[in-house]
Amino acid sequence: MTSPLSHLATHEVTNQPPAPGDRDLWAGDIVLRQAIARHGGQPGALEPYARALGTAAMQEAARDANRHPPELHLFDRAGRRLDEVRFHPAWHGFMQLSAEAGYAALPWEEAPGGHVTHAAMVYLASQVEPGHCCPLTMSYAATPALRTTPALAPWLEKLQVRAWDPAIAPMTGKRAITLGMAMTEKQGGSDLRANATTATRDGDAYRLRGHKWFCSAPMSDGFLTLAQAPEGLTCFLVPRWLDHGRNPILIQRLKDKLGNRSNASAEIEYDNTLAYRVGDEGAGVRTILSMVHHTRLDTALAPAGLMRAALSEAHHWASHRSAFQKQLIDQPLMRAVLADLALDWEAALKLGLKVARNFDGTADEHRTFARIAVALAKYHNNKRAPLVIYEAMEALGGMGYVEDTPLPMLYREAPLNGIWEGSGNVICLDILRTLAKEPLAGEMLNAELQSVTGTDRRFDAALKAHRTRWPGLPPEAEARWFAESLALLLQGALLIRHSSDAVADAFVATRLARGSGRIAGAISGCDTGAILARIAPVE
Repeated sequence: MTSPLSHLATHEVTNQPPAPGDRDLWAGDIVLRQAIARHGGQPGALEPYARALGTAAMQEAARDANRHPPELHLFDRAGRRLDEVRFHPAWHGFMQLSAEAGYAALPWEEAPGGHVTHAAMVYLASQVEPGHCCPLTMSYAATPALRTTPALAPWLEKLQVRAWDPAIAPMTGKRAITLGMAMTEKQGGSDLRANATTATRDGDAYRLRGHKWFCSAPMSDGFLTLAQAPEGLTCFLVPRWLDHGRNPILIQRLKDKLGNRSNASAEIEYDNTLAYRVGDEGAGVRTILSMVHHTRLDTALAPAGLMRAALSEAHHWASHRSAFQKQLIDQPLMRAVLADLALDWEAALKLGLKVARNFDGTADEHRTFARIAVALAKYHNNKRAPLVIYEAMEALGGMGYVEDTPLPMLYREAPLNGIWEGSGNVICLDILRTLAKEPLAGEMLNAELQSVTGTDRRFDAALKAHRTRWPGLPPEAEARWFAESLALLLQGALLIRHSSDAVADAFVATRLARGSGRIAGAISGCDTGAILARIAPVE
């Protein structure tokens, strides 16, 4: 491949960083590799996946998938309804790569470290093309719900095949399938019990009638949805295609979203639509929560991946760009900014993979810790991601605002995971409910925090201040403050135990001892060189 011309007729192109080229997202990420080794993940599955994702070809494919968003085709040329969404070939390339790597299937194959490995795949995929994660995340998370109903075993079997089959065909005629979700209605939003879609018995199945305000991944082979059955709100599996034709899932329009442009989200109507019950009648919320619990793991890891991608771009730029006779990476203020951002990224990844480790556990303690910690990780990681990505964008100056770099895409993506599967207030109230209903959750959190007391007096002081401020559960109005404090303490404890001295010291000083300002880079006394060494990719 020939190099682009630098000697132009009117000027010479200088002081511009080279194209990033292929990036080894595994070898270049010491924090990920160390965490995978600690938590029992599968390097053999992750290394080739990370290398494939990081190639220049896949980076370009990600641009194509986002510049050419899905197209809705409601009718064929004769006026017959299609209700189909068509994707750019680049989208299918990402779906194939991730599905075959085991993104959705691997955690259920009973090999050790399955959920940790899956979580790392979410983190890696989010660095390159986060839009395609949506249908795969829901396919991963649907397994616990389907396991409640033996009659759905054929769906479960094909859901766990490592393949991508986009054919428009009934489940019985496909090698592998994906599942989406359609729960939200206009009048209720997060209040699922306000759903008005109705379900009427039809032999062993049901017929649904109603509207869904958000249907994620509308070309999935089936959807988990909620409807009011005779015994109350119930979970259903709605096939996209039937053996004798199309199931009437009528797409009204695609959502014109801020980000997540490569992925389709739709408004749909059910009009006498065939569905199969999942779980018991009236137990819809309890059944669907098993899926929501697992999707929250992914929404906790995705922001860590977005932050990592933004930091990689900023570090690459600063390492190859000069200003005022010095490389940007050698400027003390730039080093302070990037090091400060790196603390958020490493803390987010450490907490996310710690949570995933407990998803792999089978004891009550593991499951209980996972319930409370995944909410803390989802809440806090997503609150930090937009700030980190913006600051990384600013490090590039005007170039960071231009679509030639991935930073605009990352910035648009940053709010999504904080909204999806429970926005901030919903998550904070869930945290309070979990601690109130499950005393073991509080005991497990306290044990984790107590494990590092005596190591750093500043951490000890912050923990004491938290317990003094909230000797019990806080009033509802303080739920966000309480959740932020707990998340920071948990991240601090993990960094003290499992990170470098420089990272742990800087995090405790700036996040827990409050030895910093509120703007990124407003820090002092930190070993920026040691921190930056942990984000430096392999060039």
